[in-house]
Amino acid sequence: MSAASTPSTPTISNSSDVVDYLKAQHQTLRQLFTDTLDAPDADSQEKAFNQLRALLAVHETAEEMMVHPRVRRKVDGGSAIVDERLHEEHDSKIALAEIEKLEFGTAEFSKALIRLQQDVLAHAEKEETEEFIRLQDELDADERAQMTLAVQAAERIAPTHPHPGVESAVANFAAGPFASLIDRARDALSRS
Repeated sequence: MSAASTPSTPTISNSSDVVDYLKAQHQTLRQLFTDTLDAPDADSQEKAFNQLRALLAVHETAEEMMVHPRVRRKVDGGSAIVDERLHEEHDSKIALAEIEKLEFGTAEFSKALIRLQQDVLAHAEKEETEEFIRLQDELDADERAQMTLAVQAAERIAPTHPHPGVESAVANFAAGPFASLIDRARDALSRS
Protein backbone atom coordinates (compact mmCIF):
# COMPACT_ATOMS: atom_id res chain seq x y z
CA MET A 1 0.00 0.00 0.00
CA SER A 2 1.36 3.43 -0.88
CA ALA A 3 1.95 6.15 1.66
CA ALA A 4 -0.92 8.18 0.27
CA SER A 5 -3.52 5.46 0.56
CA THR A 6 -5.53 3.88 3.30
CA PRO A 7 -7.19 0.47 3.03
CA SER A 8 -10.21 2.09 1.37
CA THR A 9 -8.72 5.00 -0.58
CA PRO A 10 -6.75 5.14 -3.81
CA THR A 11 -3.24 6.47 -4.25
CA ILE A 12 -3.61 10.20 -4.69
CA SER A 13 -0.27 11.64 -5.76
CA ASN A 14 3.35 10.71 -6.10
CA SER A 15 4.53 14.32 -5.88
CA SER A 16 7.49 15.06 -3.67
CA ASP A 17 6.32 18.66 -3.15
CA VAL A 18 3.95 18.88 -0.19
CA VAL A 19 1.90 21.64 -1.78
CA ASP A 20 1.33 19.65 -4.98
CA TYR A 21 0.68 16.52 -2.92
CA LEU A 22 -2.00 18.18 -0.79
CA LYS A 23 -3.59 19.97 -3.76
CA ALA A 24 -3.89 16.61 -5.53
CA GLN A 25 -5.68 15.26 -2.46
CA HIS A 26 -8.04 18.25 -2.55
CA GLN A 27 -8.83 17.41 -6.18
CA THR A 28 -9.49 13.78 -5.26
CA LEU A 29 -11.80 14.91 -2.45
CA ARG A 30 -13.74 17.05 -4.95
CA GLN A 31 -14.16 14.01 -7.18
CA LEU A 32 -15.18 11.75 -4.29
CA PHE A 33 -17.87 14.23 -3.23
CA THR A 34 -19.22 14.15 -6.79
CA ASP A 35 -19.00 10.34 -6.96
CA THR A 36 -20.86 10.02 -3.66
CA LEU A 37 -23.60 12.48 -4.59
CA ASP A 38 -24.02 11.02 -8.10
CA ALA A 39 -24.03 7.37 -7.00
CA PRO A 40 -26.89 5.46 -8.66
CA ASP A 41 -27.94 3.54 -5.54
CA ALA A 42 -27.43 3.35 -1.78
CA ASP A 43 -24.74 0.64 -1.99
CA SER A 44 -22.68 2.62 -4.50
CA GLN A 45 -23.16 5.74 -2.42
CA GLU A 46 -21.93 3.95 0.69
CA LYS A 47 -18.82 2.69 -1.09
CA ALA A 48 -17.98 6.15 -2.46
CA PHE A 49 -18.71 7.80 0.89
CA ASN A 50 -16.42 5.39 2.73
CA GLN A 51 -13.57 6.40 0.43
CA LEU A 52 -14.43 10.08 0.89
CA ARG A 53 -14.69 9.80 4.67
CA ALA A 54 -11.42 7.92 5.02
CA LEU A 55 -9.45 10.29 2.79
CA LEU A 56 -10.95 13.37 4.44
CA ALA A 57 -10.17 12.10 7.94
CA VAL A 58 -6.62 11.05 7.04
CA HIS A 59 -5.91 14.23 5.06
CA GLU A 60 -7.12 16.61 7.77
CA THR A 61 -5.23 14.73 10.48
CA ALA A 62 -1.99 14.91 8.50
CA GLU A 63 -2.47 18.64 7.94
CA GLU A 64 -3.19 19.17 11.63
CA MET A 65 -0.07 17.22 12.62
CA MET A 66 2.42 18.46 10.04
CA VAL A 67 1.25 21.41 7.94
CA HIS A 68 -0.52 23.71 10.39
CA PRO A 69 2.30 23.68 12.97
CA ARG A 70 4.78 24.60 10.23
CA VAL A 71 2.56 27.46 9.04
CA ARG A 72 2.33 28.75 12.63
CA ARG A 73 6.14 28.80 12.88
CA LYS A 74 7.14 29.92 9.40
CA VAL A 75 4.42 32.27 8.11
CA ASP A 76 3.74 35.82 9.28
CA GLY A 77 0.24 35.78 10.78
CA GLY A 78 0.31 31.99 10.61
CA SER A 79 -1.29 31.46 14.00
CA ALA A 80 -4.44 33.35 13.02
CA ILE A 81 -4.64 31.50 9.71
CA VAL A 82 -4.22 28.12 11.39
CA ASP A 83 -6.74 28.93 14.12
CA GLU A 84 -9.36 29.61 11.42
CA ARG A 85 -8.54 26.39 9.57
CA LEU A 86 -8.70 24.35 12.80
CA HIS A 87 -12.12 25.80 13.58
CA GLU A 88 -13.32 24.83 10.09
CA GLU A 89 -11.83 21.35 10.46
CA HIS A 90 -13.55 20.88 13.81
CA ASP A 91 -16.90 21.85 12.30
CA SER A 92 -16.34 19.50 9.37
CA LYS A 93 -15.49 16.61 11.69
CA ILE A 94 -18.73 17.16 13.59
CA ALA A 95 -20.72 17.27 10.34
CA LEU A 96 -18.96 14.19 8.97
CA ALA A 97 -19.62 12.25 12.18
CA GLU A 98 -23.31 13.17 11.92
CA ILE A 99 -23.45 12.15 8.26
CA GLU A 100 -22.01 8.74 9.17
CA LYS A 101 -25.21 8.12 11.15
CA LEU A 102 -27.53 8.84 8.20
CA GLU A 103 -29.00 6.29 5.84
CA PHE A 104 -27.40 6.13 2.40
CA GLY A 105 -29.62 6.87 -0.57
CA THR A 106 -31.85 9.31 1.31
CA ALA A 107 -32.53 12.98 0.67
CA GLU A 108 -31.37 13.72 4.22
CA PHE A 109 -27.98 12.14 3.51
CA SER A 110 -27.56 14.03 0.24
CA LYS A 111 -28.59 17.35 1.76
CA ALA A 112 -26.12 16.96 4.65
CA LEU A 113 -23.35 15.86 2.28
CA ILE A 114 -23.92 18.87 0.00
CA ARG A 115 -23.52 21.20 3.02
CA LEU A 116 -20.32 19.40 4.02
CA GLN A 117 -19.06 19.53 0.43
CA GLN A 118 -19.53 23.31 0.33
CA ASP A 119 -17.73 23.76 3.65
CA VAL A 120 -14.86 21.39 2.82
CA LEU A 121 -14.25 22.89 -0.62
CA ALA A 122 -14.29 26.44 0.80
CA HIS A 123 -11.84 25.25 3.47
CA ALA A 124 -9.57 23.67 0.85
CA GLU A 125 -9.59 26.88 -1.18
CA LYS A 126 -8.54 28.87 1.90
CA GLU A 127 -5.75 26.38 2.63
CA GLU A 128 -4.48 26.66 -0.92
CA THR A 129 -4.60 30.47 -1.02
CA GLU A 130 -3.63 31.29 2.56
CA GLU A 131 -1.36 28.43 3.67
CA PHE A 132 0.03 26.48 0.75
CA ILE A 133 1.11 29.46 -1.30
CA ARG A 134 2.99 30.83 1.69
CA LEU A 135 4.67 27.49 2.31
CA GLN A 136 5.90 27.61 -1.28
CA ASP A 137 7.35 31.06 -0.60
CA GLU A 138 8.89 30.20 2.77
CA LEU A 139 10.23 26.68 2.15
CA ASP A 140 12.70 25.51 -0.45
CA ALA A 141 12.10 22.39 -2.56
CA ASP A 142 14.03 20.14 -0.17
CA GLU A 143 12.00 21.35 2.83
CA ARG A 144 8.75 20.81 0.91
CA ALA A 145 9.91 17.30 -0.04
CA GLN A 146 10.70 16.55 3.62
CA MET A 147 7.24 17.81 4.57
CA THR A 148 5.70 15.43 2.05
CA LEU A 149 7.42 12.52 3.78
CA ALA A 150 6.18 13.78 7.16
CA VAL A 151 2.61 14.15 5.85
CA GLN A 152 2.74 10.63 4.40
CA ALA A 153 3.99 9.24 7.71
CA ALA A 154 1.17 11.02 9.55
CA GLU A 155 -1.35 9.60 7.08
CA ARG A 156 -0.22 6.06 7.83
CA ILE A 157 -1.18 6.46 11.50
CA ALA A 158 -4.18 8.75 11.01
CA PRO A 159 -7.73 7.74 11.92
CA THR A 160 -10.09 6.93 9.04
CA HIS A 161 -13.17 8.34 10.78
CA PRO A 162 -13.75 11.85 12.13
CA HIS A 163 -12.86 12.55 15.75
CA PRO A 164 -14.18 16.02 16.65
CA GLY A 165 -12.11 17.69 19.33
CA VAL A 166 -8.83 16.18 18.13
CA GLU A 167 -7.57 19.03 15.98
CA SER A 168 -4.25 20.02 17.52
CA ALA A 169 -0.96 18.40 16.58
CA VAL A 170 -0.46 17.31 20.21
CA ALA A 171 -3.92 15.73 20.43
CA ASN A 172 -3.41 13.96 17.11
CA PHE A 173 -0.04 12.55 18.18
CA ALA A 174 -1.53 11.41 21.50
CA ALA A 175 -4.89 10.04 20.35
CA GLY A 176 -4.35 9.48 16.63
CA PRO A 177 -2.62 6.08 16.63
CA PHE A 178 -5.15 4.58 19.06
CA ALA A 179 -8.10 6.06 17.18
CA SER A 180 -6.57 4.86 13.92
CA LEU A 181 -6.28 1.31 15.22
CA ILE A 182 -9.93 1.29 16.24
CA ASP A 183 -11.05 2.93 12.99
CA ARG A 184 -9.12 0.54 10.77
CA ALA A 185 -10.48 -2.47 12.69
CA ARG A 186 -13.97 -1.01 12.33
CA ASP A 187 -13.39 -0.54 8.59
CA ALA A 188 -12.18 -4.13 8.21
CA LEU A 189 -15.20 -5.49 10.07
CA SER A 190 -17.60 -3.46 7.95
CA ARG A 191 -16.03 -4.89 4.77
CA SER A 192 -16.35 -8.50 5.95
